[in-house]
Amino acid sequence: MIFMNILVVQESDWIQRNPHQQHHLMERLSVRGHKIRVIDYEIDWKTNKNEGIISKRQVFEDVHKIHEEASIDVVRPGLIKIPVLNYISWAWTSWREINRQIKEFKPDVIVGFGLINTYIAARAAKKHNIPFVYYLIDVLYTLIPEKSLQFIGKQVKKGIIKNSDKVITINKKLSEFAVGLGADEDNTPVIDAGIDLERFDPKIDGSVIRKEYGIKDDELLLFFMGWIYHFAGVKEVAEEMGKGNYENIKLMIVGDGDAYFDLEEIREKYDLHEKLILTGKQPYNRIPEFIAAADVCILPAYPDEIIMQDIVPIKVYEYMAMGKPVLTTNLPGIMLEFGQNVGIIYVDKPEGVLIKSFNIAVNDTGGKARKFVEHNDWNKITDKFENTLIQMLND
Repeated sequence: MIFMNILVVQESDWIQRNPHQQHHLMERLSVRGHKIRVIDYEIDWKTNKNEGIISKRQVFEDVHKIHEEASIDVVRPGLIKIPVLNYISWAWTSWREINRQIKEFKPDVIVGFGLINTYIAARAAKKHNIPFVYYLIDVLYTLIPEKSLQFIGKQVKKGIIKNSDKVITINKKLSEFAVGLGADEDNTPVIDAGIDLERFDPKIDGSVIRKEYGIKDDELLLFFMGWIYHFAGVKEVAEEMGKGNYENIKLMIVGDGDAYFDLEEIREKYDLHEKLILTGKQPYNRIPEFIAAADVCILPAYPDEIIMQDIVPIKVYEYMAMGKPVLTTNLPGIMLEFGQNVGIIYVDKPEGVLIKSFNIAVNDTGGKARKFVEHNDWNKITDKFENTLIQMLND
């Protein structure tokens, strides 16, 4: 068995943000005996309570979010907490940190999930003859708040692809996107999102959650979880619920994010205190129980939102694994990945999930969803990723 030192770079908060593909893969690789070190970014520096305009370098040891047996070290470079200067300062501290970790941690392979620090890492890997993998799970540059910097972000992404030994994507649509930016079609494998089929089990009882939040047996519960972006579409669903006649429907939103306060205002405006349930962020180990409480899960994101064109959020797999029907807008990445008649039902706009939810055969549709994702077991996905890295080392 080959045990690797794997250096991961990403442009989000590894600790505070919800688990994504990289958390699942790296924690499982850690449990298997590989050493994982992550360089991340204090993405929420504007709202974090750290005093002063300088955020200093931090090291977090023995981190895990999903598996208690996992142990990952997270290094967070410092930055200047002023818009635009945050990017410039963090680029410099990331460059220093990446080179420091190459010297101290001696990675066998570097895996990048971001933009700025990933570009720096790709160049450094090439200089030191370290295999570099670019793993695309979204079109990150479209999330840059400053629109004027998004074009630069796209060029950076092209540069990363050019300097990568292998590009991996999480779905078919992103694979097409990567090839369009210069990736070698024959060297751009798709390694899907995975599912812990034991953790996300349709047999889990959601009645305790329904009772806790006052949801009656004859009420239909729509469910959304994750970071609440303004383009997530849940504001429109809540607004329509307030305007229309939806007596037996409730909407539960688990998570926080940019649009959370807007949802609170909508709840006040339309007196939806019993119908619009905002739980805030919940521990990951309770998520299956929350999904179990739902009748229908929703992904009502804006169909024309750029960031949503190519991605398939991992929560869609988790919804399906729990045997829940999924109502989503016509998002190209999801339509290409799943197609029709697999437990996913498409609508034209966010508000459409309310009307459509009346006509769903919940058990039949949910059963199709579970069956479709049963081949996405995390152990198989991790095997595929691990073997890809080992093969790179042997080539």
